[in-house]
Amino acid sequence: MSLTVKPKTGVPGFFTDWLHPDSIFNRDVFDIESMLALKPHLNLPPVNIKETSKEFTLELAAPGLERKDFKIEVENNNLRISVEKREEKREGKESENYWRREYSYQTFSRSFALPEGIKEDKIDARYANGLLTLHLPKEKVTAARPAHKIAVT
Repeated sequence: MSLTVKPKTGVPGFFTDWLHPDSIFNRDVFDIESMLALKPHLNLPPVNIKETSKEFTLELAAPGLERKDFKIEVENNNLRISVEKREEKREGKESENYWRREYSYQTFSRSFALPEGIKEDKIDARYANGLLTLHLPKEKVTAARPAHKIAVT
């Protein structure tokens, strides 16, 4: 068996690779990583964090959810945002032994260490148009620090 290096092409690439006559004997029989193109970060929604003199603003892109799907907790200076959503759709008639059932499951959890001086009891969360926005007010107004460069040695 020879070792070949190729880009991860996902599920369609997996099927075309298996059908290609030259690749049948030049690959591992059970290469689960190339079969599924595993990417553990797929369920983590992107987050933007902004800081002003009065507050931090956190924006989390999570389309297709509802307000009730979010669980937001603050514990020991850690902010945790999690979602667990399950859906089931059924179609058909039991008398005809015809059923179609589709399941959907979506879950993620993001945690953020909060800096000192956040008014935890005043954190405000709003969800609209697929964007969860959290406002984390500071206890006292602080001047914005100027940006500076750090040399890599």
